[in-house]
This record gives sequence, structure tokens and C-alpha cells, in this order.
Amino acid sequence: MNTPNKSPILTGLRVVEFAHIIAGPLAGTLLADLGATVVHVESPQTGDPSRSMGDTRGGVNRRWKASARNKRSVCLNLRDPEGQKLARRLARWADVVITNIKADTLEKWELDWPSLHRINKRLVYLQISGYGAKSSLRSAPGFGKVGEARSGAVHLTGFPDGPPLHSGFSHGDSLTALMGAFGIMAAVYRQASDPDFGGEWIDIALFEALFRLIEWQIIQYDQLGIVGGRNGNHMSARPKSVTNTYLSRDEQWITVASATPRSIQNIATLLGLDGSDFVTPEQQRPEVQRLDGLLAEWIACRDADECLAAMAESEVAASKIFSPEDIIDDPTYNELQDIVTVEDAEVGNLRMHGVIPRLETYPGTIWRTGPALGVDNELVYRDWLGLTETELEQLGGTGII
Repeated sequence: MNTPNKSPILTGLRVVEFAHIIAGPLAGTLLADLGATVVHVESPQTGDPSRSMGDTRGGVNRRWKASARNKRSVCLNLRDPEGQKLARRLARWADVVITNIKADTLEKWELDWPSLHRINKRLVYLQISGYGAKSSLRSAPGFGKVGEARSGAVHLTGFPDGPPLHSGFSHGDSLTALMGAFGIMAAVYRQASDPDFGGEWIDIALFEALFRLIEWQIIQYDQLGIVGGRNGNHMSARPKSVTNTYLSRDEQWITVASATPRSIQNIATLLGLDGSDFVTPEQQRPEVQRLDGLLAEWIACRDADECLAAMAESEVAASKIFSPEDIIDDPTYNELQDIVTVEDAEVGNLRMHGVIPRLETYPGTIWRTGPALGVDNELVYRDWLGLTETELEQLGGTGII
């Protein structure tokens, strides 16, 4: 086993976020968890709207503590020309800029890709928008749920006799953030390895990450004329598999999934059927609906723990459907250290998700919870950008920072 290095793997990478809400900031958080220095730019008057999202207790927003962790917060009025000038100084300092501001606004403020590339030739620039920076809808407002609808994912989600359904979290935003972080790391690899690197513009719309991951829908329609539809808990790409949710005798929901002929055969054997009758896909296809019904009856007659133990013994892939309470109590989550306790100066100890992905030699870390608004103004502007005390006083006095 390698000995962990004290410095996370992205230590030294400098990132500036002109981004609010979910997709842009989450891309930055993924980098910050692995050691990047991420400066989150916020309005001096209102801050990031995410500071007020979700439930609060005692006037303190807990969601912000996790979503904005490991970042520096600075105040900057981007609507003022002096604020825009300082923003360009931040971009000149940075290796990476992340933004989800509307394209026409970026151009007006001279924070768009051509403007920043002129002053920082090696800059990596991630631009997230509803419809892509090069489309005719480049400046139209967009949110993650609209992106999910356009991707094809919502069309596939739900039951045949019901409406299309969104997932219960910001699916489109989150996957866009992940794809954006992947794009950044690809560009940063070239930035670090190529002395002639001339910068990179990563342009991603809120529907494109989900669209990319449903990789069968276009070729299936193009070549076979098949339009996938809503199949409840069954997979549209694998309609002849036994995959569903089932309610146990003690009223616990269980998911069972199959993806191979062997896994379907294992379900048949678990139910007391002759496994030799379920060896090939040709044998299995006419029986899938019957197996689904028999499995529902089998689980309904047993408690969840008994079902899960028997299915594990029969190599049937299954899981209880976890709530947050289940996640916190689960031994596998505990073994992987996926939930960690972080100290917060305002509210004390907080439990939140750990750093994912896990790196063995240069692991990420959580060194702070979501910061107070503008708490890093002096550090960033004075120590990192070199502004004088007089400049800081002038900017503060006019409400720029």
C-alpha cells in the first residue's frame, strides 16, 4: 500500500468561480475536495442564492456548509466596471475559470472566453449554460430540470400509464458538474504537460451530460426506429430483465436487478424453479413477467432482512432502498468512510458526505465547511493578487468588495 501524501493531488491548481446555484459551484467543489484552491465570487449584497436554499435551524443554513466546503469566499460586485476589472485580475491569476453567467452578460462584462483568453493564454475556461454557448439560445435562461427534460432522461422515467418524472434531486445540474470537472481535468493535463498549451474553452449545456450517458437512445431510434418509453422500474434498454422494486412483509422496499442471463437464472432458482429452464435469453424472455410477479409474492411473504440474506446466498443482486437514516447506519458506508464528521465554528460538528473519489496516495480532504460571505477578501485580494491597503479600502468603501 502506498503511503498517503500530505498534499492532495490537485494542490496548487487555482480556480475562480463566477458561478452560483448548483452546476458550476459543484464542479468547483469536486476540484476543491481534491486540493484545488477555489475562489468563489459572490455579490457583496446578496451572496450566492444557494446560501438560502434548503432548510435552516436557528437561522443557519446547513446545506451551504456541505455544498460550499473547501472554498474561499470573496465579495465582488460584477455589475460595476471596477468589479469587472478586478474579476479580470482574478482570471489572470487563475489556472481555471468556471462560470454559468449568461453569455451576453459575460460579453458585456468582458468575462467571456475571448476576453479572458486574451489576458491569460493558458486559461482553462468552463462555461455552463442552459443551451450551450454556441447555440442560438446561448443567452436563454436554463435550469437543471429543463436540461433533464431535453436530455431524454425524463421521457424514460415513470410508469407507462403515468406522467414522465424527474428524479428527486438536481440530476441535470449534478451530472453537468461532474462532466465539467472531467473536462477541466482533461484540459489541465494538457496545460501541465504541453509548454505550447494555448488555453481551452469547455462549453457544456445542461442537457448534454445526461444525453451523453443515455448512449443507446439515438442509435436505437436511428437504426431500429425504436423510441424508448417509460417502463416503471424496468430498464428501457433491457426490457427483458427482472428489475423492479418490491415491498416486503415488514413494509420495507427492496430493489432487485438483473442484467445478465445468469442473474435471471439465479432469480428463478431462488424462487424454487428449475434453473435449467432459464439458461438462455430465448428461454428467459417469455418468462420475465411471470418471474417478476412470483418475486413480488415471494418478497411480500418475508421480512426484508430474510429476503436480503436469501438473495445474497443465491447471488441475486438486491438492496433495501436506503433513506438517509439507512445510509448513516450502513456498515459498508462506514467501511468506505463515505460519511465524515467536520467541525464548524458556527454550529459545531456536522456529518456530511466524504471525499469521492478516494485516492490512495494523494487523498482529498475536508478542511473547512462552507465559508462565511467574503471571509477571504483580504487573503485573496491583498495576499494573492497584491492589492494595497488603499485599494482595498477604496473598493470596500464603494461596495465593490
